[in-house]
Amino acid sequence: MFLSPFGLQRAMKVKRAAKYGFCSGVRIADLKVKRFAAKGGRGAILGQVVHNERVVEEMEQLGVRTVNEIGAVEEPTIVFSAHGVPPSFHDTARGRGLEILDTTCKFVYDIHRESKQALAAGDHLVFIGDPKHREVIGYTNDLEPSSYHIVSTIEEAESIDWTPYTRIKIFYQTTLNSEEFEDVVRIIERRAGTVERGDTICYATKENQDAARVLAHDPEVDVIVVIGGTKSANTKHLWDICRETKPAYLVQGASDLDPAWLAGANVIGLTAGSSTPDYVIDEVEQALAAM
Repeated sequence: MFLSPFGLQRAMKVKRAAKYGFCSGVRIADLKVKRFAAKGGRGAILGQVVHNERVVEEMEQLGVRTVNEIGAVEEPTIVFSAHGVPPSFHDTARGRGLEILDTTCKFVYDIHRESKQALAAGDHLVFIGDPKHREVIGYTNDLEPSSYHIVSTIEEAESIDWTPYTRIKIFYQTTLNSEEFEDVVRIIERRAGTVERGDTICYATKENQDAARVLAHDPEVDVIVVIGGTKSANTKHLWDICRETKPAYLVQGASDLDPAWLAGANVIGLTAGSSTPDYVIDEVEQALAAM
């Protein structure tokens, strides 16, 4: 609440982005694990099922803990997250006698399939993304190092000699917006032979980012709050988009809000990463409106 010139309290106005929050892949992964737990299933998730700490806590309360390696699984079932895993991980899990609950996103599986086909056709693979991201590790872990490159900056693209590769197939990490890496891809296209782009960007990622950009340029909005997990790449990217134009703050939940951020603000913009549950978004909005 803030005092008006007449001394009366007025509520903070909160404006949500047109698109935000859970994508279909994350929503399905979340639902699969909850149904598994509700039926009495015992399992462990290899890495966070989605990159959101609140979701991880919720899964642990349901009895499905998170582990960092297959060897740490003591339960009868291993859960593979929405980000996907290298194909060899399926073989390793079965070799240990584990059942598999696979929650890999459809868009991630599309890239696995298309990259395998491109490799078989003799293409050199280029993945636009973060080499440390679990999704990208899933694509590249089982490949010969000479068969692919991972690139994310103009500098990296310029440092590589692309002339030996007569055919290149480019794939994007699904949490990225391909338009923002256009300059990177154009460098490869200018310096290589035949270059083809895989159309595998997640539509939800692009919609969330486009909506965040519109929210940031809304003249009515004074400050923006972005909600998501600390390890969520797409959430951080939403934050980067917003803070280019407006003061923007990244929070995991309502407890992270600082009233000092909102001093003098009348309208607060609100958006959330694709791994942020609806109830967390509602909690933050309610907390903002009550300030």
